[in-house]
Parts: sequence; structure tokens; C-alpha cells
Amino acid sequence: MLNDRLLVELDGDAAERRSSAGIVIPATAAVGKRLTWGTVVAAGQHVRQVALGDRVLFDPDERAEVELEARTYLLLREKDVHAVAAPREGSQGTGLYL
Repeated sequence: MLNDRLLVELDGDAAERRSSAGIVIPATAAVGKRLTWGTVVAAGQHVRQVALGDRVLFDPDERAEVELEARTYLLLREKDVHAVAAPREGSQGTGLYL
């Protein structure tokens, strides 16, 4: 990876989601602007605030898809990442905060 680029793997649940009432919403459903979660699998040498294995929130419209070894990844710039999820310090739960 070069410069400020990130290679991100989409979370498995990105294809379809379930509403709070239990209704399955397919990936093709038209929704307003929705951000997506993914996991960083590679980072360039100038990336400063994201590390390998971090879970990041980004706009799926600002991406390029790359296929490596029959798996699809996304190529992003570090500036296109809106948030990094991290476990709460001192908490016993698995909750995330931004």
C-alpha cells in the first residue's frame, strides 16, 4: 500500500440488514445516504490515525473495489474515513464508541 491509502474488507452484514422490528432489508433497497463499516487489512506508510484491524466507518460512494485472490476489498484514502470504532476503556462489555 502506498501513501495514505487503506485496504478495507467489508463487514459480512453489509449486504443485507434487519430492522428493529425484524424485517429483512435487502442490499438493493433504496435508502438515503448510509455509511458502511469495514475492517482495515492493509495501510500505506503515511496513514497516521488508523491501524491494521481497526473497524472504520466510511461512505460507500467514495471507494474503489479491488479483487485480490478471489476476495473483494475496497481501496480508500485515510481522509475518506469518518470514524474508527474502538472498545471502551475500563468496560467489561463489547460495546463500541466513536
